[in-house]
Amino acid sequence: MNLVDLPLDIQWFIYALAQNQALGASEAFRMYDDLSRPELIDFAQAVLDQLASGAADADIDAWTKFVEDTVGYAQEQAENFEAPEWDDDGEEPAESLVPDPADFPNVGADVEKIQSAAAVYFPPLDIDYSQITGYESLPSLSDTASLTDAELAERMIYLLSCLRHLGCSDLHIVGGAVPFVRRQLEIERIDSCVLSEEDSFRLNTALLDAGRKQTFVKDQDFSYALQVGFSRFRVCLMQEKDGTAGSYRLVPDHICSLTELGFMEKDIIYIERLLDYNNGLILVTGPLGAGKTTTLASLVDIINERRRDHVITVEDPIEILQISRNCQVTQREIHHHTINYRNALKAALREDPDVIVVGEMRDLETIENAITAAETGHLVIGTMHTGDAPNTLNRLLDVFPPSQQPQIRAMTAGSLRGVLCQKLIPNGMGGLELVYEIMLNTMAVSNAISEGKAFQLKSTMATANKQGMCTIDQCILEKFDRNLLTYEAALPYMSDAAAIEQLNKSHAVREAQKLAAARKK
Repeated sequence: MNLVDLPLDIQWFIYALAQNQALGASEAFRMYDDLSRPELIDFAQAVLDQLASGAADADIDAWTKFVEDTVGYAQEQAENFEAPEWDDDGEEPAESLVPDPADFPNVGADVEKIQSAAAVYFPPLDIDYSQITGYESLPSLSDTASLTDAELAERMIYLLSCLRHLGCSDLHIVGGAVPFVRRQLEIERIDSCVLSEEDSFRLNTALLDAGRKQTFVKDQDFSYALQVGFSRFRVCLMQEKDGTAGSYRLVPDHICSLTELGFMEKDIIYIERLLDYNNGLILVTGPLGAGKTTTLASLVDIINERRRDHVITVEDPIEILQISRNCQVTQREIHHHTINYRNALKAALREDPDVIVVGEMRDLETIENAITAAETGHLVIGTMHTGDAPNTLNRLLDVFPPSQQPQIRAMTAGSLRGVLCQKLIPNGMGGLELVYEIMLNTMAVSNAISEGKAFQLKSTMATANKQGMCTIDQCILEKFDRNLLTYEAALPYMSDAAAIEQLNKSHAVREAQKLAAARKK
């Protein structure tokens, strides 16, 4: 079903959202469909929750006024029994009908000026993506010196929007180097010009206001969330020997389900069970670029759907916005709403939370507070940069002085609910595949942790498949059996001799079957 099949008041509501650049028509339709096609008032409330998420009080008032006026406009237009004109696919407003502001007499909010409180906001550009077929379609950055600051900002927004369309995950603007991106984990150059120190500084600060630019110049490191329409990016700036370097992570435009992320159904059952606990510690771990942020957002979304609790998240920066549905979701950003993770975690305990989500656990006080919160009646979900589940426990304990480690081992053994360790690897077919391992806190795992025998955890996980656990090697092997990974892609990421032997056998059988099939032809 497309937009033209919706009730008239819903059509006009989505039409007004799109024309005011508050919410894209396709995104609004997907949201309406995900909510099981509610009545206009209920849908408008859900839209308002999303638009106002994380906004300052003044902006929340503006969003509320905007949504109320848009509802009135939609109802008034629907009474004429005429539908808005959409494009040929019935998915977007027809370009010929871009209205003059006077055509929306009841819509008073200046939507382009309403920002997420923690994000640098820019309205989306009107881009014909059919013309963006590769990097050669992108504008060169060689003329940076001749452009004004406003033109540079528009160039950066255009570039980021097009790179999202081309499936890139990161953009890097670095002094003394050509601009490059990461796509399917591979580094690819998008231009041939080497950026000067001055050009890299101007490009990387083109999206900042004077206050943020001054903060970056003073601190020489700066991270923030960038929002273009409803597309979000995580930006990290730093100074290095050749000038300014900027990394722009393209955040997914919606909250992905665990299935979309690449988790197998049989494992999703056990992951979701972890979210039913009222207290305890759940860790999502993996190296940089492993997709921890999207997994964390998916877990929060499941809680938001299945529970009726107060969820507080602490992030640096806020990457994926959560809409309060059955839960009240409060999102806080480091440096904008709080000083650091330690302070935010202490403050969260005074805000009557049921679930606390910690974007990164790496220093002693944050980890100690998280474990304490997990023991005192809260469900705590955190991330760590570790390669596998056993090393996660070692990292958790090693930040503490030796005198404290026995006590922390005992606390962790009692409060830990599970560890989900993941990474993204090339699938050998031009894409990426998520591989992971799951460790659940069974009696055997708890004993190994409390006795300081983390080296036993891998074998415990390998033999506890019926309890919901698996190792990375077992996951890779299963994904190979499901034709989600090629043999050449799977083999370099496996370390267990038994699993490698099984992979070789399965590959040999598959090749023999192919040969037999070819002979029959």
